[in-house]
Amino acid sequence: MPKDTPGVRYAEVDRETKETRVQVVLDLDGGTRRDIHTGIPFFDHMLQQFAFHGLMDVGITAEGDLEIDDHHTVEDVGIVLGKAIRQALNPSEGIVRYASITLPMDDSLVLCALDISGRGAFYHDLRFKRESLGGLSTECVAEFFKSVAIHGGITLHLRQLASENDHHLCEASFKAFGKALVAATRLSDRRGSSSTKGHLD
Repeated sequence: MPKDTPGVRYAEVDRETKETRVQVVLDLDGGTRRDIHTGIPFFDHMLQQFAFHGLMDVGITAEGDLEIDDHHTVEDVGIVLGKAIRQALNPSEGIVRYASITLPMDDSLVLCALDISGRGAFYHDLRFKRESLGGLSTECVAEFFKSVAIHGGITLHLRQLASENDHHLCEASFKAFGKALVAATRLSDRRGSSSTKGHLD
């Protein structure tokens, strides 16, 4: 479906550097299709959870310098996904804009709050005990969310309220982000901009 079709919140974004090549196809109003291949199994699993709970169709393909480490791939997937989210949103359509959710995943409890303000920033207190999860460096989790937030124009907060298990903490974070994003991107009854300034920036 063409990405410029009126009323369709769809984007295709490609980015290639000397370190990575990333392609993202995103339909914010899908919800049934997820085709994700980054070369990092646990990262793929987390992105699947994000897309499923975010009620969106997502295709993500990444080829990166994983022989060095996973940092460039994870960060660049975040950059391209953030750009796709931003492009898929029509600035002339009023969205709810704000959302927050507290999500449990067994022992873990994560608060996600966001504002699709056009001003990207990420704040968190995720405290992982392990260095990696299935090939995903836990230090890269924050890098992913930071990249999505900055390039998506989203002010994003993730707060760890409880956790004993790093797998559960990471999964709760991705699920919570997906659920908060779908709530914030719902179309509002308000006509026009979601800001008193007349536009989001």
